[in-house]
Amino acid sequence: MSVLRYGTRSVRLRPRAALVGAGCALLALAVGVLAIGTGDYPLAPGDVLRTLAGNGAPADDFIVNELRLPRVVTALLTGAALALAGAVFQSVVRNPLGSPDVLGFTQGATTGALVVVVTGGGSTALACGAVTGGAVTGVLVYALAWRRGVHGRRLVLVGIGVSAILTGINGYLLTKGQLMDAARALLWMTGSLDGRGRRDCGPLLAAMAVLVPVVLLGCGRGLRIMEMGDDAAYALGVRVQRVRLVLLASAVLLASFAAAAAGPVAFVALTAPQLARRLTRTPGPNLLPSLCTGAVLMVAADWAAQSVFPGRQLPVGVVTGVLGGSYLVWLLATERKAGRI
Repeated sequence: MSVLRYGTRSVRLRPRAALVGAGCALLALAVGVLAIGTGDYPLAPGDVLRTLAGNGAPADDFIVNELRLPRVVTALLTGAALALAGAVFQSVVRNPLGSPDVLGFTQGATTGALVVVVTGGGSTALACGAVTGGAVTGVLVYALAWRRGVHGRRLVLVGIGVSAILTGINGYLLTKGQLMDAARALLWMTGSLDGRGRRDCGPLLAAMAVLVPVVLLGCGRGLRIMEMGDDAAYALGVRVQRVRLVLLASAVLLASFAAAAAGPVAFVALTAPQLARRLTRTPGPNLLPSLCTGAVLMVAADWAAQSVFPGRQLPVGVVTGVLGGSYLVWLLATERKAGRI
């Protein structure tokens, strides 16, 4: 481990973690190039890079920059946002199963979106409903879990209970919508990147430009110290409840904006932080490696969804659900074998 000093400030640099993060970022970009070249009009990676540099043919420029690039950018941003949110939740609740999927925030975003569908709103209103639903659910879970502070186990239990309630509400809302609206909502609930354009990734990019620095730079040190326990964190000068509130609010908003962009994509927030921790072999939240790992998982899952069955595209949520569900079964079996559950 190296320490970089800037005047009175210092930054700890773990070479393996930095290498894993950089490697995952490069891999995400490479898979993104392959995904842009995949489709009914295939393009070689060299042609894709040439077009992205502004030297492509007019037809290639339209296909790459107008049709396919926004989808890949949305996949990268969604995966990064979900993974970072999952890393924060897992560190705060000190549980490898902590994620927006388990704690009810994804279901809250779905409820907000379905309310818009039932009332006949368009795609822009649906995205706003998803963000609002996720944020309201975050406030509700935090309020119900508060008792002289918020602690991990209580937050998990309250989140699971709220998730169960919202799942029932979502099922009811689906039955109240028109047939075409319900079909559109069901595709969105699966998690899909079909037809994603610049207006879909713009709000998520703006949200990440604000929230990622808050998590990484503003609260990263406090989160690492809090993993030693609240008493130790208080002794080292960390304002535990304030830092925890900022982290939870940021993670809820990241998950909500990701759901607004691509739907409630399953298991990325659960899987990416654990995979990053195993790759870095480093204790702690591993926020930046998790972010890069999530981007790789999401763009690779979308590429697989387009390529596995030629002529038929799968929603990206189907691929992440199969892979993430398999990982969850393996994780539970490993934890049980180790005697931790």
